[in-house]
Amino acid sequence: MLMHPFILYLLTGAVAGLLAGMLGVGGGLIIVPILTFIFAASGFAPDYILHLALGTSLATITVTSISSARAHHRHGAVNWEAVRRIAPGIAFGCLVGAWVAAQLDIRPLKWLFVAFEFYVGTQMLLRFAPHPHRSFPGTLGMSLMGTAIGLLSSLVGIGGGTLSVPFMLYCNRSMREAVGTSSAIGLPIAVFGSLGYIASGWHLEQLPPYSLGLVYLPAAFGIAFVSLFTAPWGAKLAHRLPVALLRKFFAVLLYALGAKMALSLI
Repeated sequence: MLMHPFILYLLTGAVAGLLAGMLGVGGGLIIVPILTFIFAASGFAPDYILHLALGTSLATITVTSISSARAHHRHGAVNWEAVRRIAPGIAFGCLVGAWVAAQLDIRPLKWLFVAFEFYVGTQMLLRFAPHPHRSFPGTLGMSLMGTAIGLLSSLVGIGGGTLSVPFMLYCNRSMREAVGTSSAIGLPIAVFGSLGYIASGWHLEQLPPYSLGLVYLPAAFGIAFVSLFTAPWGAKLAHRLPVALLRKFFAVLLYALGAKMALSLI
């Protein structure tokens, strides 16, 4: 490896934090594939490389979501009532998703992630969005949606912005509020998702030193430390830069990362 892994973790955190702050999505979609490449180059047990990347990604998003949500809150863009109502379903879905991921072999789990990378890239490129509905659903609807968002987010190691932003738009929220609220919803996803991966990997013996279950602490600390500073910058830039152009760049990046992961499976 040409560069020390910890330096790569810091660089990954810088990019992921900026993207998460600017677009409300993107942290985990960047972190997971990059970590799988770094972990493979570092000689980690192949059967657990992706699982470690997923758990570590969620652990880092805990910090990113706090930092990004605070920045969006200062702009008055977070609907905290929606966050409160959807959080219980999020928690349940994340715990189930982490358990399911731990039971899956790396190949189907990696194909699921690759498919999700291409889906989000296409969503970003074509900018398709659901038609606005009148308002948020009732308690049962919010719980079911939270469970679905938490389950899939935990399975692919993301903060849920690619799912929660369209949901907010469907509920007739502005894009500004959708992105801000999504950043806050990322916190329960990250907390309960990472706890699920820690518990699911607690008994495994082939994990590298300094692992806490399926969370690799050196990578988690390195990425989280830098993203703590870059996520607020991204939130500020979201109000100043041509976000449409950034979305196209992000879509191309997701296609490239997804293609590289797919080639490793062929």
